[in-house]
Order: sequence, then structure tokens, then C-alpha cells
Amino acid sequence: MQRLRATAIRLSPYHLGKKTLLASLFAVPPLSKRPRLCDRFPSLIRNVSISVSTSGAKEFVVSENTVQQEEVLLSSVDDLHGGVIVNVEQPLDSMVFAPMLKASISHWTQQGKRGVWIKLPIQHANLVEAAVKEGFRYHHAEPDYLMLVYWIPETTDMLPANASHRVGIGAFVMNSQGEVLVVQEKNGKFKGKGLWKFPTGVVEEGEDICTAAIREVKEETGIETEFEEVLAFRQSHKSFFRKSDLFFVCMLRPRSFDIQKQTLEIEAAQWMPFEDYAAQPFVRENEMFNYVAKICIAKSENDDVAGFSPLSTTTASGQKSYLYFCRDLKHLLTCDSQQRQEG
Repeated sequence: MQRLRATAIRLSPYHLGKKTLLASLFAVPPLSKRPRLCDRFPSLIRNVSISVSTSGAKEFVVSENTVQQEEVLLSSVDDLHGGVIVNVEQPLDSMVFAPMLKASISHWTQQGKRGVWIKLPIQHANLVEAAVKEGFRYHHAEPDYLMLVYWIPETTDMLPANASHRVGIGAFVMNSQGEVLVVQEKNGKFKGKGLWKFPTGVVEEGEDICTAAIREVKEETGIETEFEEVLAFRQSHKSFFRKSDLFFVCMLRPRSFDIQKQTLEIEAAQWMPFEDYAAQPFVRENEMFNYVAKICIAKSENDDVAGFSPLSTTTASGQKSYLYFCRDLKHLLTCDSQQRQEG
């Protein structure tokens, strides 16, 4: 029998016995249709010596003692706090991922790493169970990924918690006739109660409070506005999936007056005399609504009542941001700006 020496290849023996794995790969289909091992396992290859018979018996002789086990680690980058971040970008079978993760944890432990962050895009959700079995826990989820975390040292877990607050706005918009812009909602807790309320909404990811207020008014009523001040804000807890809530009452100046209400969420919208708005039973009887109404009317009657105006600035990392400050302190900022220019 003539024997041909096959080219050395690399194959992962994880989770399957060596004989079982090789038999499953080579038993079917016929030789002419068999896929190449490098095509089936492109990233996990080990040294295996294979002899192929040229006779009709199609015999395979495998030298098992040439199979060498070798740890394959997950790709990671260091974070700024002594931990590592793993971004899973390529598809992986969970049976392959599990031993890679175990070996990686051992490697990171030896390196003295602390926290491990694994970002799993939604298309790799098949790996969640394997990570949880290794001790990972959920940290947070977004529409396109799940973040899992693991604390290595045998000390108190110091990984920062997920974001604790949601941010919302309420828009106080009054025209020159003393009328306030109000809406009735089709959904939510005020549905069908006949309550006229300020336009409200949630600040989106990466959006500034002043921008969110202008956007929400435009979306709900079609009115163009200019942001002026934050008049007040309220903090509450366990209001949305256990998260706390920050709600900013914002004053805006109208730039248009023709209402075009949103049909999806808004039942009705109108300009209403402020006295009629404040006289609604719910506004008078609900403490927070009553306080907000008093603050808004005080501001409309006396411009010396100062709120918090946005000042465009930059963070330490160079990103654009807004600092909200009381107008009474504007002279301090002016003096500081002049000193910088002179310096």
C-alpha cells in the first residue's frame, strides 16, 4: 500500500475527544466533497499528522501522539483601571468560546488584572450562557449589545455600576399674550384624564438638555423655539426600571405660533391662558405641578428671577459640553474671559 504524507494542519481538540472529533470530520461526506479543515476551523488549528491510503479502502491513519494542546486566548485591550476589555467581533461556537474564556481568565489573573468587560453584540448572544457559567454577570444592555463583567481579585467588587439615572425635560413656552403651550397625551398615566400639561420628553443619548427641550417641543407641537433657561429640576427614584429620574423644567421662547400636533402621541395641543392652566384641579392638588406652575408664573412676571442659562464650554477631554449657571454670576465669567485674553 502506497502512503502519502498529508500536509501538517492545526486542529482544536477542545470539548471533543481526539478520535471522536477526527471521525466526525472525516466519516462523511465522500472524500471528493470533504471541506478542508482550514476552512472549517480557520482560527483554531493544532498539529496533527495524517496518512492517507491511495487504495480503494480510503483508509485514514492518525498519529494521535502528535496532537499538541495549546491555550488559545481571547483578544483584549487594557482599560484605564487595571482591567481588560474584550470585544467579540467574529462568530464563535460556544463550545469553542468556553475554554478560551477559562484560559483567558487564568492568564489575566496571573497578570494581576482586576475587572473583565466582555461586549457581546446581539448576533453573538449564543455566548452568554458560557460567560455566565464562568462567573460573569450582566452589567447593562443596549439595543445592539450586552455587556458582561467579571471581578477577578478576592476582594470587594469595585466595578462601577451601570448608569443610575434617566433624564427628562418639561418645556414652559409662553407667548406675548400670556398663553402657555400645552398638550394632552394619547398614552401614559394621563391618557383620557383631560389634563393639559407642558410638552415633556426624555433626553436622548449624547443629547444636551437644551437641545432636547427644543426637539421635544418641535416634535409634539410643531412650534419652533429658542432655549432660555433651566428654571428648576427634580430628582425622583425607582421611576423607570429601578432607575432614578432627573427632570428639568426648561423655559423656551417661541419662534413660531402655528401648532401642528404630532398624531402618534399627542391627542391635542393648544395655546392656553396661564391662569386656566394653573387652575386645573390636578395642577392645584398635585404638589410638584403646583410648585412648577408658581415658579413659571413668577419668572414670566419678573425677569429678575434668574434660572440657569447654558454656557458652551469643553470638558477636560476636549468634548463640547454645556455649563448651566445663574445669570447673576455672568459678570464673573466675563471677567475670567477677559483675563484669559489679556494673558
